[in-house]
Amino acid sequence: MALRRALHFVFKVGDRTKTAMFYRDVLGMKILRHEEFEEGCKATCNGPYDGKWSKTMVGFGPEDDHFVAELTYNYGVGEYQLGNDFLGLTVQSSQAVSNAKRLGWPLTEVGEALYLTQAPGGYPFYLVDKEQPPTDPVQKVCLGVSDLQRSIHYWTTLLGMKVMEKNEENKTVLMGFTDTQCKLELRDNSGTVDHGTAFGRIAFSCPREQLTDLEALIKKENHKILTPLVSLDTPGKATVEVVILADPDGHEICFVGDEAFRQLSKVDPNGNKLLDKAVAEDKSDEWFAKHNRQKAAA
Repeated sequence: MALRRALHFVFKVGDRTKTAMFYRDVLGMKILRHEEFEEGCKATCNGPYDGKWSKTMVGFGPEDDHFVAELTYNYGVGEYQLGNDFLGLTVQSSQAVSNAKRLGWPLTEVGEALYLTQAPGGYPFYLVDKEQPPTDPVQKVCLGVSDLQRSIHYWTTLLGMKVMEKNEENKTVLMGFTDTQCKLELRDNSGTVDHGTAFGRIAFSCPREQLTDLEALIKKENHKILTPLVSLDTPGKATVEVVILADPDGHEICFVGDEAFRQLSKVDPNGNKLLDKAVAEDKSDEWFAKHNRQKAAA
């Protein structure tokens, strides 16, 4: 399945100012694009919320060849409850470690040349204190599962990933579509996976013609489809087609048609300005009060 690509992980954020500082100033990522929406996403990209929201894509380089973060902000929602589903995103960057120390961002040394920190909202990030590679510094995303063998079967047999490394002692498996992409690590939680309200979503792309077959396969094997194949519009940009799945532990998985997504995900040179403008103009409390009055009057 070399034609499939790991794209991004979706984080719900409650404080865009602090979050932007973490990704820009600590990690050293760039704002790739920023988009505002007046109503909830048809594929629940912003979670189970039907109001105004924004999407900010951040990464070390273009989405064509970098794994990035999608930061979704729901106006009027300031915090989310963490679960034990998302266990960390690992970045190799001595510069990020240096930035964190310089800015006084909390770091905990958890291994040789390895530091644990948290993004606003409590999301764990692991920083490898080594020079950034010439390719993508984002190495892996780690998710908790309740039955490792069952999850390996789902991700390899149904989704086409290949196992690259197993660690019996740590109860982990490292998987991916190719050696050069960001990897997915699954870790056995030895118990139920709790998604809290902060649950995210991992996204991949595949050729458009594979979406229908993938949906049919998941349906045939009696696994969960959260959103059947649907078209998503972004004002002024390409329309993409997606299908949203859930693995046996309820981790949300998005597959999007690659051709249209490459058009949608082009870097917007105004991304920084658009985000800063949105933050400066954020009147979410006022907006929510007005929205609730309109709903009550309807």
